[in-house]
Amino acid sequence: MRVPDVIADADVVARRNIIKIKRVPDLLVFTTLQPIMFVLLFAYVFGGAIGNSLAGDSSAAYREFLIAGIFAQTVVFGATITGYALAEDVRKGIIDRFRSLPMAPSAVLTGRTFSDVVNNVLVLVVMSLTGLVVGWRIRGSLLEALLGYLVLLVFAYAISWIMAWIGTLVPSPEVVNNAAFIVIFPLTFIANTFVPLETLPGPLRRFAEWNPVSTVTQAARELFGNVPPGTPEPTGWALQHPVLYTLGWAAVILLVFVPLANAQYRRAASR
Repeated sequence: MRVPDVIADADVVARRNIIKIKRVPDLLVFTTLQPIMFVLLFAYVFGGAIGNSLAGDSSAAYREFLIAGIFAQTVVFGATITGYALAEDVRKGIIDRFRSLPMAPSAVLTGRTFSDVVNNVLVLVVMSLTGLVVGWRIRGSLLEALLGYLVLLVFAYAISWIMAWIGTLVPSPEVVNNAAFIVIFPLTFIANTFVPLETLPGPLRRFAEWNPVSTVTQAARELFGNVPPGTPEPTGWALQHPVLYTLGWAAVILLVFVPLANAQYRRAASR
């Protein structure tokens, strides 16, 4: 099929998924409720203790340090919606219905992943407002802040293709959630999302320095101007060039998992 036809078909699928968000607002509510709870919990319950490891005023510095990590964790976990929704569509036979229509097969996954970008934008808006309430501020320029949000969304979009592959591979939506949690949960915690890397023991610190979740967090933190004063300069190449390293990871993930997910989609839909 022609590229314009593929884009048009993907747009239709994306609209279908966005309309579902509108008609089932519980999806957006529960997607944003967890990160809001994390912000409040870490900012006001653990912030005093964890903030002691930061330079400057501990409570205020930690709240600004925290928000970029919450953003990164939220968009990465939000990518699991892609896998869950696709597994649900496969189980209900909706994917087989799509295959019976005169549309590009790749449009289904493309539309699904793009609609989840819209969901992540809505979540980031809610999270930003929550951050402003607890004292977070953007200290950099508007252009840098927009670039920070863009890096978060590009990385989340790449992760959603991994979830798309898993969603068409596993037998049920519940398995998608369990499998994603086992992998994503340690990745988001063995990183600089909630604590400075200097507080981690040696082996975990080495892993965290090259963990892409750390670099997407570092990129957002730097672009928002939220690096605490007196913070030591990163020693690893990845954290010294967080935007480049994060976008490199996103490109590699897309190159690998876009064809894998589309191939698995064709097999899953024929079951």
